[in-house]
Amino acid sequence: MRFAKIVFLVAGIHGLLILAPIYFMENFIGRHTPPAITHPEYFYGFLGLGLAWQVLFLVLSTDPVRYRTMIPPSILEKVAYGVALIVLFSKSRLSLSALAIGSVDWIFAFLFVAAYFTTRSARAAV
Repeated sequence: MRFAKIVFLVAGIHGLLILAPIYFMENFIGRHTPPAITHPEYFYGFLGLGLAWQVLFLVLSTDPVRYRTMIPPSILEKVAYGVALIVLFSKSRLSLSALAIGSVDWIFAFLFVAAYFTTRSARAAV
């Protein structure tokens, strides 16, 4: 269970540190990676949803056995973004650097799978 606690704590903190500053970068992103953001509702909606998931990871880190049923949706969250990155890169719509940075989600997806299986054995022991 300690492994799962650490994985979700690191994932939540990492996500908050990456996503929260982006709230203040709309103009910067528009200037440095044109075109400008034309649908801010999607931009801020994505960020808000992403931040909500990071909070869930932090909650999961407090008691992974109790919240074990939320681990599969958490895995899906990481895999969905990872797949989107691969598809966009394969269609030359994403830079290699963006793919590399976003690939951290694949690492977390695999760690979440491992956490899921380690909490199963901890739950059986309770």
